[in-house]
Formats: sequence, structure tokens, C-alpha cells
Amino acid sequence: MMTKASRITVFYDGACPLCVREIGLLRKLARTGAIDFEDVSPPDAAPSCDIARTSLMARFHARLTNGSVVQGAQAFTEAWSKVPWLVWLRPLGRNMASRWLLDRVYDCFLKLRPGLQWLAGKR
Repeated sequence: MMTKASRITVFYDGACPLCVREIGLLRKLARTGAIDFEDVSPPDAAPSCDIARTSLMARFHARLTNGSVVQGAQAFTEAWSKVPWLVWLRPLGRNMASRWLLDRVYDCFLKLRPGLQWLAGKR
């Protein structure tokens, strides 16, 4: 098991059926203890970082082991790096060009997210 200092924290919208499915898969695939998951959807949630709850719910965020908080593509690739067979994706989030492209794709996804949430909730 990993020490608390070597874990990242993923902040997620637990009221989003699509997000819950993705987090469930990440929990299942990630190395044991590699990620702490923090649901920021309850109205009384007090996130363990200095980012507004509404921002944390609107876009994927992760707190790294050094305490910095990243979002979007970099947050995804950092989380994926805790899955043994996805660790190779981590450099994509650290390279400016690939991160820019992945963030544009993620921005498009965010526009589709309400409809996808509805579909995910129907199953």
C-alpha cells in the first residue's frame, strides 16, 4: 500500500452518473492506495483544497503529491498514471502541445457532458 504522501487526490462530481462510472473504473484499476477520491457534490462538501467547489465540479481536478492542483488533461493523465497499464499516458499531460490538444478534446466533451450524463443515468 502507498503512503499518504505518495497518493494523489482526485476531486469528482458524485452527482454525475458518468463521473461516478469513470471514478468507479479508476478505483478498480488503480494501484491500491494510489489515489484518494473526494466527492465534492454534496452542497455542504468542504473540499480539501483551495479551489471553489463549483470549479471542482465543473472540471476534473487532481492534487498531486507535491500539493499542487492540476485540472483537465493533466489531471486525467496524472490519475491514469496510477493505473499500471496506463502509466505511459502520463507524459501526454506534461507536454504542452499534447496537453493543449487533450484539453481541447476535453472541452468538447464538457459541452456534451449534460446529454451524456442523462444517458448514463438511464442505464
